[in-house]
Amino acid sequence: MSTAHGARARARIEVTAAIKDEARRQLAAEGAARLSLRAVARELGMVSSALYRYFPSRDDLLTALIIDAYDSLGESAEAAHEASADPYERWIAVCAAVRGWALDHPHEYALIYGSPVPGYTAPDTTVPPAARVGLLFIGIARDAHEGQGLDRPALPADLRPEAERMAADLAPDLPPETVTALVAAWAQLYGLVGFELFGQFNRVVEDREAFFRHAAGQLAEGVGLMPGSV
Repeated sequence: MSTAHGARARARIEVTAAIKDEARRQLAAEGAARLSLRAVARELGMVSSALYRYFPSRDDLLTALIIDAYDSLGESAEAAHEASADPYERWIAVCAAVRGWALDHPHEYALIYGSPVPGYTAPDTTVPPAARVGLLFIGIARDAHEGQGLDRPALPADLRPEAERMAADLAPDLPPETVTALVAAWAQLYGLVGFELFGQFNRVVEDREAFFRHAAGQLAEGVGLMPGSV
């Protein structure tokens, strides 16, 4: 790589980062629905046509921010996942990492798990980053299943066809009962985090960390994980 080419590449990385940083500031101040390329360009002292060379549309910029948010959350969860060999404790650690990341990045959390942005449809490129936390939970359940085994939650007969379909799509090596419980736990986890982050626990839950850890343990047990399951 020539010196000039390397300098241009570094400059592009720096400008792209500056655009994203300003867009995140606007997310915090105005919300995703009001994100504007023209406003970002104005705040950075750029002409709009120059910014379009980095992000051709608002949706392209939103997609980049969404992927960054999912990847940042995934990295935090994956780091926590490595802290223990015990599946139950790994589950609790990943749940705590999700909560901690959300509290540290409330506006980015709202972007990926809040209300949909009007007129925006996320492309397929957002799917792998979005799956990172879910794949950790599947892996934890798989390790327990292959080890000492999992308690299988009861499954109503009328839900079995859907449970078998979900298992075939998400984790064919796990029992349909377990996969159904995993999907429910995943939804409940983000419900717990959202309630805390968006104020629904105000005047209801005071010791939120202790409450969350207890709730995360109940989610683990609902999937069939038990403490000391190495």
